[in-house]
Amino acid sequence: MAHPLAGQAAQADQLVNLPRLLADYYTAEIKAPVAFGTSGHRGSASKGSFNDLHVAAVTQAVLEYRRAQGHGGPLFLGYDTHGLSEAAFRSALEVLAAGEVPTVIHQNGEYTPTPVVSWLIIDHNLRHPGALADGLIITPSHNPPADGGLKYNPPHGGPADVEVTGWIEKRAGQLMAEPGLIKRRPYYRAAKAPGLQTRDFIRPFAKALGEVVDLPAIKAAGLKLAADPLGGSGVHFWGPIAEEWGLNLTVVNKVVDASFSFMALDSDGIIRMDCSSPYAMAKLIKIGGDFDLAFGNDPDFDRHGIVSGGELMNPNHYLAVAVDYLLNHRPDWPGAARAGKTLVSSSIIDRVVRAAGREVYETPVGFKWFVEGLSNGGLLFGGEESAGASFLKRNGTVWTTDKDGFCMALLAAEIMAVTGRSPHERYEELSARHGRSDYGRLDTDISDREKEILKKIDPARFVGAACAGQKITGAFTRAPGNNEAIGGLKVVLEDGSWFALRPSGTEPKLKLYAESFSGPATWKKMTEQAPALVFGPKSPEL
Repeated sequence: MAHPLAGQAAQADQLVNLPRLLADYYTAEIKAPVAFGTSGHRGSASKGSFNDLHVAAVTQAVLEYRRAQGHGGPLFLGYDTHGLSEAAFRSALEVLAAGEVPTVIHQNGEYTPTPVVSWLIIDHNLRHPGALADGLIITPSHNPPADGGLKYNPPHGGPADVEVTGWIEKRAGQLMAEPGLIKRRPYYRAAKAPGLQTRDFIRPFAKALGEVVDLPAIKAAGLKLAADPLGGSGVHFWGPIAEEWGLNLTVVNKVVDASFSFMALDSDGIIRMDCSSPYAMAKLIKIGGDFDLAFGNDPDFDRHGIVSGGELMNPNHYLAVAVDYLLNHRPDWPGAARAGKTLVSSSIIDRVVRAAGREVYETPVGFKWFVEGLSNGGLLFGGEESAGASFLKRNGTVWTTDKDGFCMALLAAEIMAVTGRSPHERYEELSARHGRSDYGRLDTDISDREKEILKKIDPARFVGAACAGQKITGAFTRAPGNNEAIGGLKVVLEDGSWFALRPSGTEPKLKLYAESFSGPATWKKMTEQAPALVFGPKSPEL
């Protein structure tokens, strides 16, 4: 059930105290180690889980890792608009300067979106294969304003895999125990270090976007577009993109405010810049009818939210529309390449891909599972249920190996320009062809007991049992595409409906995903019965 204030403006007492938050970044007691989830280390300075020492230790560990791997090229360092991000940027730069790491940052202290860092790494390494670049991005993604985060992207340009993050996490822990091993140079000197370069990231990226999306088609259609950066790192990118390609695009909110006071409250009454949430996106939805198409992005711009027909599309619905369109409008893509999706994404995507004569590559949650395939052309698309995706250039070569909110937002406009139908209309056509589904996710707090049950669960015990009046025909704890552990359980019913339970990789939450192909009543029964089926009588309330 949504919070009574969900979708409404935040009250003054709900805003983060920024001076105190920054003071805590430097002075609060450290209460948590470095811990990499699905996308880097995240925490809050006030809780002692994201502080100057965490950032310095991770940066030193990355420095040592890249040195051991022989990465001789530059490190691209970017940060978003969260309140802790600029302080963390300075902490990281102090360590990189002391380690004499050649570092490239956006000119004039500009923010840098995640997909831009990925593109910069890939672009550099294609041109300089003998001096490989990598990157650090300081962002907690869509997390609340008091949070901070940082993640490492190796030379492939995408999120580091578990082997790399495990090494960095372990080494950072050792360094936090012996902080004297971390070498630093005062920021005023680090900012003038010989190895530091500043560069304009906006214009080259804006120009390159034409390689992945048919921007001339959007211009020719004359679509009236709206972009809401949600106060994020791409706030100054949309204007130059529109100018470069002659798009009729209005940036409806240009405000950067580290308290994110302009945001509507999310479903739980908390400020969260989640562009897949209709509550967080309430303001853009309200004005969406004034435009042919509107879209929003989270603070590091690796996610997208598409407002079509005056409503925010379910992220899975748009992923299905995007895949269907791309498979029929990219003739130069490699014929044997598969479409990647996480196993908690809609099964409509599977049906769309198979109808196009392609194979699905289904993985656990986490974009890192798509990096290799996007790099070598084995995957033409990689998409997550949480509104994050990327795909190949129009010529079939790699674009980004991290989620790209820019290209996914602009693709929605290309679809409308080329087909003459909006994304939500395209989804209605897919539903008529492949079956109508009801998809949704519920979150609640998770206990240590529930985490342990999910770790040790035997999927075989569910097969043959009943849920929502149907027989369970399949249950698994490993993804079909790569046989990697999913960190939870997925259960499939006889009509193709399914549910999955897993702990969040970014917050202390239990996530229940469910999709019904037999109507909303079946979805409701699944979500009501699934917790008890898995956890027993002491199941959590969702």
